Amino acid sequence: MKSSLLSLALAVVALSPFASPLAVAATAKPNIVLIFIDDMGYGDIGPFGSKVNRTPQLDRMAREGMKLTSFYAAPVCSVSRAQVNTGCYGARVSIPGVFPPGSKNGINAAEHTVAELLKTQGYATMCIGKWHLGDQPAFLPTRHGYDHYFGLPYSNDMMRPSAKSGASVVPLMRDEQVIELLEGDDQNRLTERYTDEAVKFIRESRSGPFFLYLPHTAVHVPVHPGDKFRGHSANGRYGDWVEEVDWSVGRVLDTLRELKLDSNTLVMFSSDNGPWMTKGADAGTAGPLRGAKGSTWEGGVREPTIAWWPGRIAPGSVSDAVAGNIDFLPTFVSLAGGKVPSDHKIDGRDFSPLLLGQTKVSAREAHYYYRGYKLEAVRVGPWKLALGPQVEGMRGSQASPESTASGVRLYNLEAEIGERTDVAAKNPDVVKRLQALAQQMAADIGDGQPGPGVRPAGLVENPQLLYASSDAPKQKKGKKK
Repeated sequence: MKSSLLSLALAVVALSPFASPLAVAATAKPNIVLIFIDDMGYGDIGPFGSKVNRTPQLDRMAREGMKLTSFYAAPVCSVSRAQVNTGCYGARVSIPGVFPPGSKNGINAAEHTVAELLKTQGYATMCIGKWHLGDQPAFLPTRHGYDHYFGLPYSNDMMRPSAKSGASVVPLMRDEQVIELLEGDDQNRLTERYTDEAVKFIRESRSGPFFLYLPHTAVHVPVHPGDKFRGHSANGRYGDWVEEVDWSVGRVLDTLRELKLDSNTLVMFSSDNGPWMTKGADAGTAGPLRGAKGSTWEGGVREPTIAWWPGRIAPGSVSDAVAGNIDFLPTFVSLAGGKVPSDHKIDGRDFSPLLLGQTKVSAREAHYYYRGYKLEAVRVGPWKLALGPQVEGMRGSQASPESTASGVRLYNLEAEIGERTDVAAKNPDVVKRLQALAQQMAADIGDGQPGPGVRPAGLVENPQLLYASSDAPKQKKGKKK
């Protein structure tokens, strides 16, 4: 095994000008950190054009790494988190939407998660933050490859009355136990606490290799920036929380530098979906993109993404090749020297050659835009074919006349990123080619209804709320745990 890994490392260095053979041999099993933000828009950080949110740490991360400008997630959060963990479109694993507290469904134990596959390669694993793939014991991170878990099992707005106090609360968990019930401003310290846990895990796992999945609660509503950041930005409390996220990223990167792990660690930064625009001042911006969270317009699913690996990823590089969070699993497993099991079909592909500067071409022929089980669009290269109506966003957002028009619409995203000009009539061959790809995918995963390639979600009979029978103690003000 060791000799095969060394051979792999030497093969990689032959193609990459950014590391010596000795350095590559040392990174045969790199540490991997995935920082995953909730509801952050494409235009919310400096590297992707924000002029109102100060993000010096992310600016530096982009200068030292690679911006991926055509990186895709899903329209809503549970779906994206399923894609990260399984390497599949959410529809394929029967996770088409968002799980409420106490749901009978969640991630299926039969799925191979990225954490499980990395554990077989000797990785220490931890999830810190928002899980949202089911809150029953069978669905929690510790049952799906993560050694430890600390965070909220679902969105921070999914608050339920406490059996003891009647106050609306959300549970904070460690591993499989609810350790606190947070209400109101108790959430102000979430980003700080997640970051402290992340730094602690990195220090304790410094001998490596380790995989840290850090899905922040920020910047999902209700917006709760920490005391050190509240009122300090030029963009209200939403900007405050974006800037606290930036601080958190800086602490993680600084810890890796301090421990001299930076040259042996891949750090990815991305978001689960676009901004929740109907939340007004508490929402971000999709920048030049059309649409928002809940939509398959670019603004709903195209995310600000940065890859950082000093000595391996060319500093200041930019890639517009199509990739997405379904590709994390095969990429991370490949870099770890493992193989993805062939008993389950996955949709993602290894995009490490793109990160390492060995290619500029996408690892996938096409990207498919699912909203629930409905296939709404397909992209190949610069071409995006909308197959039917598309809503503009979540809850109350009205579709534009164009988005409700019948028939297909073709957009050239290189010529016009904002998806306003339909060029289908001028490019019938492109339309025909993308329609054929869409039909193939619909025959597999389905289009409106699950297809034959869809696998079941996990199921628990008689699910219970995490804190229905005995409430956990509520954290005292000012007390750290």
